[in-house]
Amino acid sequence: MGMKQILRNTILLLIVWCNIGCDQISKNIVREKLDYNDKIDLIENHFTLTKIENAGAFLSLGDSLPGPIKFILLSLLPLMALVVGIYIVLTKTDMKTPLVIGICFIIGGGFGNLYDRIVYGSVTDFLHINFVIFQTGIFNMADVSIIIGAFIMLIYTYTKKAKVEELQAP
Repeated sequence: MGMKQILRNTILLLIVWCNIGCDQISKNIVREKLDYNDKIDLIENHFTLTKIENAGAFLSLGDSLPGPIKFILLSLLPLMALVVGIYIVLTKTDMKTPLVIGICFIIGGGFGNLYDRIVYGSVTDFLHINFVIFQTGIFNMADVSIIIGAFIMLIYTYTKKAKVEELQAP
């Protein structure tokens, strides 16, 4: 492995660790400073902090599954997918940079939530946004990392497809 590859992989792992770190630091602050179901308005009823524990996945899906099935679906399979994802971004050097960065954000967010699930038995969620005509569920910084990663990949894929279509136009 050459020096260029070592530097690339170090940067990618740093991106993953930064996503995990931001998530875990924010969750630790919330765990220490907020009581359950407290509501703190950051932007008058539009952006609030509310501490909850989510024993399921996105929007509490899988919360009521039996223990062994829940462990397999919410811990073991995600762990395997995250390890495969790390392997892919570290070994497949021909991937375009936006895709690799997007995957690293998703992996970082995934590990942040997986760590909570394994260590605490649930994931700490605390952010809520009310857009007036629609509002989010309560989420955390790991979820933000996952969405940013998916958004980066989506934008890259869309712009790449638009460029290809532009080149193919008569």
